[in-house]
Amino acid sequence: MHLTGLHHLTAITARAADNAAFCTRILGLRLVKKTVNQDDVSAYHLFYADGIAAPGTDMTFFDWPAPPERRGTDSIVRTAFRVSGEGTIAWWHEHLAREGVTHEEPILRDGRLTLDFEDAEGQRLMLVDDGGAGDAHPWPAGPVPVERQIRGLGPIRLSLARIGATEAVLAEVLGMSHARSYDMPEGEVRVWQMGEGGAGAELHLLEEPGLPPARQGAGAVHHVAFRIPDADYGSWADRLKQRRMPSSGPVDRYYFRSLYFREPNGILFEIATDGPGFTADEPLETLGERLSLPPFLEGRRAEIEAGLKPL
Repeated sequence: MHLTGLHHLTAITARAADNAAFCTRILGLRLVKKTVNQDDVSAYHLFYADGIAAPGTDMTFFDWPAPPERRGTDSIVRTAFRVSGEGTIAWWHEHLAREGVTHEEPILRDGRLTLDFEDAEGQRLMLVDDGGAGDAHPWPAGPVPVERQIRGLGPIRLSLARIGATEAVLAEVLGMSHARSYDMPEGEVRVWQMGEGGAGAELHLLEEPGLPPARQGAGAVHHVAFRIPDADYGSWADRLKQRRMPSSGPVDRYYFRSLYFREPNGILFEIATDGPGFTADEPLETLGERLSLPPFLEGRRAEIEAGLKPL
């Protein structure tokens, strides 16, 4: 029973229409599910992923009218997307410059060519050359050339006030392993991996005890989710209970099933199943083209649609 990699990452936007334009037109991601936050139906929950909405490729956003985040520690501070090849990093560097996106120069970090950039709300992102490892499912109708498209998520970087307590949870509860360490100007980064590892299955931990705690808002990350096979869901619920890890208990999100808990520094983690997937209520060919609601919200469609801003 192991985590198999990153499942998704959920962030916060206060400008849903601009967010949709950035993620689809500039990043070339596919809007694969336009739905609502199941705990707050006044807010969109937008899912962007690869051409087939594969687990491990989607970054999602809650649309909340929040002020900008206050940056600090005990937070997820950088989200990576995987691409393939040095030439692709060079293409993205030119593309981001052409689109007026705030970005840095490509650098070699942890043995991988990396390009840091931000969206207009200060969401901290980066592109990482994963060497073409694993499968890729491009979106043929997307605005980015197929060979240059984002392949999926990972790695994810966390800033922590107390790294030891988090590492104990990663090792003893989640079964991750410490793979290596590398240096950044901010300090040593410790790499923890799931399963067989690779860029799509890594958390990068940076201890920064001198920083104030972050405050979530627009441009912040809300939580990160880890993949499990559908058949392991009950066992993971039991494991968290046996380890006395306070959690949400089983939560059915219709497109996947989840377990939520906070690591010792307060960052929200989620364990999520690969299935049923985003084709549970609409065909692959037309994913994201209409507002999708899980069955328990379908009876409130008119009310929910009336409360949402157009994208």
